[in-house]
Amino acid sequence: MINNKGLLQKIPVAQYLRMSTDHQQYSLHNQADFIAKFAEKHNMEILHTYDDAGKSGVSIAGRDSLKKLVYDVMEGIISIQAILLYDVSRFGRFQETDEAAYYTHLFRMHGVELIFCAEPLPTKEFPLEASVMLNLRRAAAASLSKNISDKVFLGQANLIRHGYHQGGIAGYGLRRILIDEKGNIKEILSFGKRKSIQTDRVILAPGPAKEVRIVNLIYDMFIEQYIPEFLIADKLNRNGTPAENGTLWTRGKIHTILTNEKYIGNNVYNRTSSKLKTKTVKNPKEEWVRCNKAYKKVVSIKKFLKAQEIIQARSKNMTNEELLEYLRLKLQEKGKLSGVIIDEDDFGPSSSIYKSRFGGLIRAYQLIEFKPEHDYTYLEINNHLRVFYSKLIEIFKTEIENCNCKIEYEPNTQEFIINNNMSVSVIICKCKKLKSGRLRWKIRLEPNHIPDITIVIRMDSENKLPVDYFILPKLDFNFTRLIIKENNPALFELYRYNDIDLFYRLLKRIQIRKQYAA
Repeated sequence: MINNKGLLQKIPVAQYLRMSTDHQQYSLHNQADFIAKFAEKHNMEILHTYDDAGKSGVSIAGRDSLKKLVYDVMEGIISIQAILLYDVSRFGRFQETDEAAYYTHLFRMHGVELIFCAEPLPTKEFPLEASVMLNLRRAAAASLSKNISDKVFLGQANLIRHGYHQGGIAGYGLRRILIDEKGNIKEILSFGKRKSIQTDRVILAPGPAKEVRIVNLIYDMFIEQYIPEFLIADKLNRNGTPAENGTLWTRGKIHTILTNEKYIGNNVYNRTSSKLKTKTVKNPKEEWVRCNKAYKKVVSIKKFLKAQEIIQARSKNMTNEELLEYLRLKLQEKGKLSGVIIDEDDFGPSSSIYKSRFGGLIRAYQLIEFKPEHDYTYLEINNHLRVFYSKLIEIFKTEIENCNCKIEYEPNTQEFIINNNMSVSVIICKCKKLKSGRLRWKIRLEPNHIPDITIVIRMDSENKLPVDYFILPKLDFNFTRLIIKENNPALFELYRYNDIDLFYRLLKRIQIRKQYAA
């Protein structure tokens, strides 16, 4: 860039830095140092710095500096030609790669390019190839976040199975205890305090004797004196007995004590989930992770079960129609429904009644024609597919054995091993309808282990019955992700079958008798 005096002028640029909880190599200092050297080498001058320290990259939500950078460029508040970033993942690990492309396009519309210093792209020499490489790196960044999320979940689930507590408040009458890797108690963690050493673990234990007595008193009042939750809360408040952290008692707090399994020493995890900044959803019971008898109980199992009986019996004499009529009235009163809204009514049936009577709140909502803001139909679809898959696998195993073949299940890879030398994965591919009305089927495999044969069962638009089958050999399809459309390339269609009888025929062993001349 040459100025009016014919002198070489530096290119004005800004730098964007981001770090969530990544390795030290991605610290803001290291990023800035690397970018500064890149700028100096390429005759650039960094005029502005924007950083989002400690922010996740899966969306733009909460990343105030990135939002300000977009605004400043679009409104002409800063005059630059490029934005320097360490790599593609620093810009974002957007789960929808089009989101990253959208913001990139906004910058380009205003004459600003994104430059990834540690991953330079040949945008001028080979623009088409650079575009493909950029999309691949965006997809890799998104996949990395998902893999990290999955590993964190598996790690937490494994800790739960061993009786360790995972975050959150202990609850009234309980305390979080910090133990070392050998199981020795180090200290009682106060409210808001966390462990600082990776190898340390946190478990739950009964709290002070006074709180334990109060918890048992709550059960006794509820079981023996038939006092409802809101009256128990009122009585404790009038007696000057504080709830957790000195707060007042409420019906909800009493109900939690009466229904939460942690008071009988059970650790339950994954009741709800919210992966990668998505909405929190309730998970079906079969997806819960639990460890029974994880620590000392605060109340006896007998008391706990009796309390559950009373809660269930509240609506025992109500017919299904009466329960549904209550929901209709509550919907008319509140304008919407949820488990919290239902449980707030001190004299009405609890949400657990609907779960046991109708098989879930969603089913009860459907019966009164109420559709929640969040679409939970996928839960029913997933339950149906789980049952369908288990039946299909039994048929698959039987057919393989009928072919005179040995079949074994490998739990670590969730694959079948046939005749000790061939791995086969059977996948149900759920149908997803796009906003445009088009149908898509997405397949994901573990990147570290791809089976020799992948059998993909493509479900219909309602995810009730199979449409067709794809038999994909690893030699031709060494993939981790695949999207099947309604109309696919002719070469891909060669692997599609109406059933999998061909696979069975190829496996079937026949006895070959040698004919000897007389």
